[in-house]
Amino acid sequence: MNIMELNDDQWSFIRPHLPPQPKVGRKRANDRQTINAILYVLITGCRWRDIPKSYGSYVTAIRYCLEKVETMVSRRRMDKYSDRDPK
Repeated sequence: MNIMELNDDQWSFIRPHLPPQPKVGRKRANDRQTINAILYVLITGCRWRDIPKSYGSYVTAIRYCLEKVETMVSRRRMDKYSDRDPK
């Protein structure tokens, strides 16, 4: 069941904004697959555990999603309390 996955044009837009794979240590999971897993949950409303196996580990998707949300919240806090003009 292909609910909605990133097409090649969308992926080519997103990919440059992601950090590179680490040079040492464990490589990250497939970024495109992980983002597609997050989209699946957001579109279908299913539980994280119900992500199809084709999207990889649901734990990886949860961690990636939470990491990005925490980053966005931190940036907003920094913008709110900084001396810069809010936009």
